[in-house]
Amino acid sequence: MATEHSSGAMWRDRFGPWALVTGASDGIGQEMARELARRGLNLVLVARREDRLTSLAVELEGKHKIDCRVIATDLGERAAVEALLVETEPFDIGLLAACASFGTAGLFVDLPLASEIDMLEVNCSAVLSMTHTMARRFVRRGQGGIILMSSIVAFQGVPYAATYAATKAFVQTLAESIRPELALAGVDVIASAPAPVATGFAARSGLAMGKAEEPGVVARQTIASLGRKTTVRPGLLAKFLIGSLATLPRFARTRIMSGIMQGMVRKHAALQK
Repeated sequence: MATEHSSGAMWRDRFGPWALVTGASDGIGQEMARELARRGLNLVLVARREDRLTSLAVELEGKHKIDCRVIATDLGERAAVEALLVETEPFDIGLLAACASFGTAGLFVDLPLASEIDMLEVNCSAVLSMTHTMARRFVRRGQGGIILMSSIVAFQGVPYAATYAATKAFVQTLAESIRPELALAGVDVIASAPAPVATGFAARSGLAMGKAEEPGVVARQTIASLGRKTTVRPGLLAKFLIGSLATLPRFARTRIMSGIMQGMVRKHAALQK
């Protein structure tokens, strides 16, 4: 398992020599790339913003003496996902970190359907396509790792973030389901379920967050748990929130999350005035 490969050389042997990181232009994806580079893996960096990816690639190549490839693409387009998988086939990739996602917040009936469908494409369809293709490649090579980004909202319905919570429930269930299957072929799978994280996610979602976890903490604890756990709850905030809700019935968790989300939506609206 991954715990037997703590040194950079042994980590590269199990999960390298290349890793594919989506959502690498900021937030958790960017910090995941930095952590993997520190461990000596070459990186394929994927996101929409090519300038940010290029800047990150220059930073990591100079600091860690690794190779980086930049692929600027929109994972909300199925053809782009298919092209990405074809383009990465020549690389000997041993790890997928699927960090690209986004959310929306507000009353379900008030949110534009187009944005909700786009979220499904990025958070679910693209993740499924990449996970399925990369898992097949890892099975053929006899080892590898898959990191899927879940969330604390994945474990119950969440009013005012209905579709986003549903997409994360899909990711969580997918990871839990395929981990035992792929373990038989030497492939590790983990779901990372952080609390709110201090990234650009909140602004895009229309939320105003109070306490938030640092993305570097999420990346480090997630990577450290690969091969050890099915689900990691990185950071003290995630452990506290999930732990405090764990003993409650599902309807009660949904009610509590409804109040939290409604408060963040209202606060964001007030700040925009």
